[in-house]
Amino acid sequence: MTENLEANAMACLSEGKLTLQGEFMWGSNYTFLLKVDHPLGEYQAVYKPTKGVRPLWDFPSPTLARREVAAYLVDRALGWNLVPPTVFRLDGPFGAGSIQAFIEHDPEYHYFNFKVEDRQRLRPVALFDLLINNADRKGSHILIDSNQKIWLIDHGICFHVQEKLRTVIWDYAGEPIPEELCRDLSTLHHHVNASEGQIHAYLSVAEIAALLRRAENLVSAAYYPNPDPSRRHYPWPAI
Repeated sequence: MTENLEANAMACLSEGKLTLQGEFMWGSNYTFLLKVDHPLGEYQAVYKPTKGVRPLWDFPSPTLARREVAAYLVDRALGWNLVPPTVFRLDGPFGAGSIQAFIEHDPEYHYFNFKVEDRQRLRPVALFDLLINNADRKGSHILIDSNQKIWLIDHGICFHVQEKLRTVIWDYAGEPIPEELCRDLSTLHHHVNASEGQIHAYLSVAEIAALLRRAENLVSAAYYPNPDPSRRHYPWPAI
């Protein structure tokens, strides 16, 4: 998505008229498909209302939609363009929640049946999950659109201050992190501080501090870690 297209998408998602079109039935929380109408264009979007979140013991339910937006902002700070445009609105059909541009994709093509060449394109994905402490990177949360662009969705349970990483992507464990990705991580502190009023509106001070510590630790280690044998490191279900 080019810079102009992304700006248009963000304007439409932030200001457009929202019309409920249907419900996605396979998730743990209530998730809906919206049509978004705006003078700049028409979009389909995924809406996750705060009221529709199943209670969790370790993540406060009202924060999950905001974490979706935080993942988008961190991705854009890094310049990786992996997370679809995502906003938080108070006026959704069922109240406040996240609204994310819907990505057309083949739902039958996922991490567990990706071609070898597509599996080899996931190094920034694996690093992103390490950075945001993703507690639920399932195989179906990695989408590839008709232009072969990789997109990442479902980031409601990320950014915890405690170790929560659960992901299916351990392909690169023990490998060096590519230098260009390390350079991006090393600039995150600057971008986060420069975005005062953005990411700070979606994460706590402690969560932002933990995010920056993880970035520093990844740059310092310069290698993808191996899974911790003392804890469950895969999500369930895996797809």
